[in-house]
Amino acid sequence: MGKLCLKIHMLVFALILLGGCETVTQSFRNMFAEEDQPIDSTVAAKWIDGPRVRVGVVLIVQVSTLAQQPTTMQVQVDQSGNITLPLLLQDPVHCDGMKLDELKQKLIDLYATYYKQPQVMVTFAPFDAKSGGVSPWGTVTVLGEVMSPGQVNMPSTMDLTVTKVLQFSGGLKPFADKQRVRVTRCDRNGVQTRYTVDLEEIGKEGRIDKDMTLNAGDVVWVPQTWY
Repeated sequence: MGKLCLKIHMLVFALILLGGCETVTQSFRNMFAEEDQPIDSTVAAKWIDGPRVRVGVVLIVQVSTLAQQPTTMQVQVDQSGNITLPLLLQDPVHCDGMKLDELKQKLIDLYATYYKQPQVMVTFAPFDAKSGGVSPWGTVTVLGEVMSPGQVNMPSTMDLTVTKVLQFSGGLKPFADKQRVRVTRCDRNGVQTRYTVDLEEIGKEGRIDKDMTLNAGDVVWVPQTWY
């Protein structure tokens, strides 16, 4: 017991020298944090209720009336969750989190103030990483020891796994810890759950069942090895 206490004191002293009290506090939180949850079939469960309008998504809006030819506009949802349409210049239209049918009805009601029996169509514009578009199905954030950290678009197939998202992030850096890839997930009630994915187990042992399927909003963090 005495040796253990001595080791803890030495660890505290070393952490103070390296990063101060904040580092010590965070380190002890990590030491005594709850264990990560095992990966099982329930991890792949998704909240599949269709794509939604999100910040950064590009929309194609078509407006017409009985007496007017269709006008097609391409707009992007700004950081406030709004779009600004040339034919509705008075106020931005807030649409973050809406389904397309909900936004369509909202636009019909707004245009009805100016036009008789307006017809509105709303679709998602094609998106890809090169154009910088955001997927209406959401994104996964990748951090840590990867070549290109940041957000990865969720495909409409909703089949993005840990190994796939790491490939889309440019692959791992030389000192990435392949056995302790951390996935943090937040459910609808705001409760966070952490999972650990072992890439060595997936690759060398062929355990593709351990290649966790990701949800939109998940955060994947690749730590650095300690040796």
